[in-house]
Amino acid sequence: MDTQVCVVGGGPAGLMLSLLLARQGVGVVLLEKHADFLRDFRGDTIHPSTLDLLAQLGLEERIQALPGRHERAMTATFDDGTFAMADFTRLPKPHNYLMFLPQWDFLDLLAAEAATLPEFTLLRSTEAVDVLRDAAGTVVGVAASGPDGPVEIRAGLTVACDGRFSVVRDRLGLVPREFGAPMDVLWFRLPRTEADHTGLDIRVGSGALLLTIDRHDYFQCAYVIPKGGYDQVRAEGLDRLRARIAALVPDLAGRAGELADWDQVKLLTVRVNRLDRWHAPGVLCIGDAAHAMSPVGGVGVNLAVQDAVATARLLGPKLKAGTLTTADLDLVRRRRRFPTVVTQRVQRVAQSRVIGTALRADGPVNAPAAVRLLQHLPFLQGLTARMVGIGARPESL
Repeated sequence: MDTQVCVVGGGPAGLMLSLLLARQGVGVVLLEKHADFLRDFRGDTIHPSTLDLLAQLGLEERIQALPGRHERAMTATFDDGTFAMADFTRLPKPHNYLMFLPQWDFLDLLAAEAATLPEFTLLRSTEAVDVLRDAAGTVVGVAASGPDGPVEIRAGLTVACDGRFSVVRDRLGLVPREFGAPMDVLWFRLPRTEADHTGLDIRVGSGALLLTIDRHDYFQCAYVIPKGGYDQVRAEGLDRLRARIAALVPDLAGRAGELADWDQVKLLTVRVNRLDRWHAPGVLCIGDAAHAMSPVGGVGVNLAVQDAVATARLLGPKLKAGTLTTADLDLVRRRRRFPTVVTQRVQRVAQSRVIGTALRADGPVNAPAAVRLLQHLPFLQGLTARMVGIGARPESL
């Protein structure tokens, strides 16, 4: 196949970029290695800045029709009480809230909208396995494995949106700088009743944290453990894990028994890293392929979407005109490096001073001084809401 742009990876960055380029009249082929978008290892948070973009795209009514929850505050419960962390009502209306929505619903919406455009082609069950190069070493597309065998997609520009374990990035020999993280995450589901909380609940305790994300009839749970601690958790057994869940959230004590097998518990290895160079001749990395974010704040989707918007705005007209150069590709890194660095620094501070402290604790975990300060100076909750919900450098169409 021949196309102007080959996008590898059907996550938020890949689908948003494909949609925006196709709207500009640029031919796009998007490779998604799975048959659908139904995977739990995806963030559920749709941020105010992303909602603003969807409204600009004319998708406001359709996103609001999906089964999302609106959350106007973010709180965390420590051993000494529950504390407000962010107040999203202080952000500009109408999107002064977080929307918690299963990511596959969000991705299905973007894919359906893109499918209405003749310039867009989605190849499902098609996995990139290598890049194609010309005699000068410039990337001219990708070699992939599809449902009917090998496929070659030749493109003037290849964009790697294939996540923190990017195949394209690996084939380019681009190695991200690692910053480390004190935790990994166990990912599982527990039943939910109508009497339970909506949105997001964060519980911080000795040696562990538990986040429960409301997905209507069940909770998607993220149980945070010390980095590299999965083998120890497995060795301690499911009974011990169920007991620790019940200790953190007593209301879930009766439901923790639903975890009957380790196949129900998935390990998410947390990485925080970023590339110093996001491009090579003929290819660009964005989203997690360029910078893996910590789950702190749930901002990964927002950063990926904003990368895509900046890429489409900066490169789309040049692609349409056929004037794109290798030097132009660095415009994206120059635009998006600042918010990436700022966000990762904030995440690393939170990892060290809140999460790392809790994971190392062997007694009660009280709210740190910074969290207490937010209670005394509520306007600061608007600043944290802006950092989480809008970001250090929001993008617009």
